[in-house]
Amino acid sequence: MGKIQLMGTQNLRRRETVLHSELEALRWAMESMLHHSTCQRFETDCTDLIAMIADPQAWPNFTTELEVIQILQMCFPDFKISNFPRAQNKIVDSLVRNSRSFHRPLCFIGCYIPV
Repeated sequence: MGKIQLMGTQNLRRRETVLHSELEALRWAMESMLHHSTCQRFETDCTDLIAMIADPQAWPNFTTELEVIQILQMCFPDFKISNFPRAQNKIVDSLVRNSRSFHRPLCFIGCYIPV
């Protein structure tokens, strides 16, 4: 409570599957945080993404993407990813809807202070 959170969005191109898109979004978030913050904690409403990070060998169709995530994880000494319930994800959903409306590349990182 009362902690500053960084939030961001990027209108990424559509991928083969929703999970591929989730992995690409996590990669982007991790790379962005390396440049903008000492953030060590990430949240997602995708439980499969968390399972992929915990046990990458169980997801052979995503080997290439997961290798990139594992390399990025080494840059975060105390990396954590946790589930954020979709029902509580209204701000992020709003960012996603707005970024989809742009027909050109968009990248946004902003500061959010929960009340």
